[in-house]
Formats: sequence, C-alpha cells, structure tokens
Amino acid sequence: MREDRVFETLIYEKEDGVAYITLNRPKQLNTVNVKMRDELYELLPAVQDDPEVVVGIIKGAGERAFSAGADITEFGTAPSQVIARQVHLERELWRTFLNIDKPLIAAIHGFAIGAGIEMAMCCDIRLASDDARFGLPEINLGMIPPAGGTQLAARLLGVGKASWFILTGDLIDAREAWRLGLINQVVPREELLPTAQRLARKLASRNPLALRLAKRAITQGLDLRLAEGLELEGRLFNQLLWKTSLKNESGGIHAGGN
Repeated sequence: MREDRVFETLIYEKEDGVAYITLNRPKQLNTVNVKMRDELYELLPAVQDDPEVVVGIIKGAGERAFSAGADITEFGTAPSQVIARQVHLERELWRTFLNIDKPLIAAIHGFAIGAGIEMAMCCDIRLASDDARFGLPEINLGMIPPAGGTQLAARLLGVGKASWFILTGDLIDAREAWRLGLINQVVPREELLPTAQRLARKLASRNPLALRLAKRAITQGLDLRLAEGLELEGRLFNQLLWKTSLKNESGGIHAGGN
C-alpha cells in the first residue's frame, strides 16, 4: 500500500508504533458498505506487514456510532446472489481481521450493531464509552449473524450468554456489555480515545515479537485440546527465545525491537 494512499471510507494514520483506523462514514453511522469492506481488505494486510506498526486502534468517526452494521441500502437494490456474495466477502474480511497477529484495540462509542460489533469482536481488546450500545439484531429480521457473530460471541461470552445475546436480538448498554464480558472497560465518552491511546502506547513499548507470539498462542490455542495448547505455547516460547538470542548476539535487541 502506498504511503500516500487516500481512502474514501477510512482514515488511516500512524504514530509511534500505533496505527489508527477510523471508519469514516459518519452520516451513515459508519455502516459497512462494499467500498469500506474493500478498503479494509486492502488496508489490513498492509498494517500486518508494516514493521513500523506494533498495535492498532480501530474507531468510528462522528458522534453517533462506532458502526451500526452493514449498509442495508445496498441490500435493497441487489439481487439475492449479489447479497450472498457480499456476505461471503464480508466473512473473508473478518478472517483477515482475525489473521492479524498484532494487538488490535476497538475504541467503541455510540452504536456497535451487527457487523459493527462483529468487527469489534475480531479485536483483542474492546474499550467502550458509557454511551455505547451493542447488539446482534439479525434475529429480529428473520436472519442470523452472517459474519462470525455466533462463533465470536460464543467464544467471548460462553454459550449461555451468547445464546441470550443473539437469540433475543436485544440492544444492551455498555455496563451490561461489560458485565457479560463483551468489553474490557467502560470509560466516560471524553476519555475513550485517550484511554485507548495510553493502552496502545503501553503495548507498543513491549517487544513486538513477544506480543505477536502471545496473541498467536491465545487465538490458535482456543481450537486445541489443553495438551496441544500447552505444546503450542512451548513451541512459541522457544521460538521467542531463539530469535531473542540471535538479536542479543548481534547487539540488536531492545525493549521495543522487532
């Protein structure tokens, strides 16, 4: 991706090891349309491959929403096979999110609904302002979450809480989302971005390789039996020791090194 790349639906910035990805359709409550999906699909691998980026923050532009889900106006004009293709590509986008091995922080304000909360659940840490509202309302439309919501929610919340959240389709506030385990911290609205930035800078001061391998151990270990997960953890620990040893020998190791 060119350094001067300008996006139509996103704002991308970098500073001190932190990448800022802003969903930028505030008049449409940052709903995910085809253009935003395509631009995220282009941007995310670039973030993954950028050696200057240690951690990312994802946030929404405007005052009203992180993201209010998929842009249903596109569904209203598209034939069913086009809709099916869009849903398939959206799943691929979420897989791209999940394949990033750098820590991602979602800074959530206002509405985080449908694809919006699914995107946030793809992140490692979710911070929310006290005005945030969350929901997977697809059941109210006679549908189910199409882009990972059932699987991500069950893994984050446990089956019982996820079933309640998905099968009722109810909106919940930030405090309830925190109680369920959907988000990690609730802060006043004016403190949301500063809190996310402080956390991002803290993570960016760590050894980037250790961060990536720790994230890999957590995410890949979820699909393994305990004995297999412990074996994975051991392999990654040994990999970190080996690479750290090589850097020590070359005199290139430091707290924030790659």
